[in-house]
Amino acid sequence: MTTWAPDLLGDGYEQTTLALGEDPDGEGDIAATLVRYQPAGSTPRRKAVLYVHGFTDYFFQKHVAEHFHDQGYDFFALDLRKCGRSRRPGQTPHFVTDLALYDRELDWALETIREQSEGGSVLLTAHSTGGLILPLWLDRVNRRPGGSAGAGVSGLILNSPWFDLQGPWYVRNVGTVAIRTIGRVKSDLQLRQPPIDVYGRTLHRDHGGEWDYDLEWKPLRGFGVTFGWLRAIRRGQAVLHRGLDVGVPSLILRSKATHYSMRYTSKSESADLVLDVRQIARWAGCLGDRTTIVPIEGARHDVFLSREVPRKLAFAEVEQWLTWLTGQGAAENAEGQRS
Repeated sequence: MTTWAPDLLGDGYEQTTLALGEDPDGEGDIAATLVRYQPAGSTPRRKAVLYVHGFTDYFFQKHVAEHFHDQGYDFFALDLRKCGRSRRPGQTPHFVTDLALYDRELDWALETIREQSEGGSVLLTAHSTGGLILPLWLDRVNRRPGGSAGAGVSGLILNSPWFDLQGPWYVRNVGTVAIRTIGRVKSDLQLRQPPIDVYGRTLHRDHGGEWDYDLEWKPLRGFGVTFGWLRAIRRGQAVLHRGLDVGVPSLILRSKATHYSMRYTSKSESADLVLDVRQIARWAGCLGDRTTIVPIEGARHDVFLSREVPRKLAFAEVEQWLTWLTGQGAAENAEGQRS
């Protein structure tokens, strides 16, 4: 029986924690945190959403939870080990040397959600780095007996997934060799990066944005990037590029444009300041199954944290896709009954 406690997001939000024991990467005891949105008077439904955040991130997007709830879904979000609610004193934020280590908390989250929904279907959604972590995990799930269908997963929604390293091909290739070499022997060494806070300032309400979140858990300039973590990312991206089998239909949302800049400009409000959207488009077909990719005019890196007009467009695309997904499931069930 899962025990839930009030969450910092307030009324309707609760959390539960899984102790994961000793960190394989040597940073003490670790844990993961599952948050759910269950307003007063609501009862568990037969379909749910599991959301996974990106790098320098955690779950705080109440409007996303409430939107999916209004669409008939129970909503859950996972703060991965060493991230947000799950980070413990002395731990390096987000540090992990193998993305497959996340399987433990993802399996637990899925099992917990299916317990509450009495075996109903689960829609997976993730942002940025989470958009790499989830498909890799789902590919591994799909290799188990029963695959994704057996796990109750109905579909996958990715919000600006991190499918490749930024920069020209020769920089990516040479850089990857260095990352693999250094990451193997000095996994905790941090890369030297310029302190850029432009994206953070477009989001946080104290710096011109409209969103309120904990700057200790999601700092404006982001967390430092370690070679060991980046090595894990490049290994995961290489697996993706060889092709996955997620076993379910996918919807990928992204901005229509990328705009890299050390300084704020008017373009900073309406483009992806973090990832190259062309790379998202290039590698989307590697997920397997049926993939729908939708560029959103004026969207930010986190499409659901965009200004009102592109944000509404993104939610409308999600609703349209979910209508199709529901119809697809009904058609497949009917076909199965006929055969």
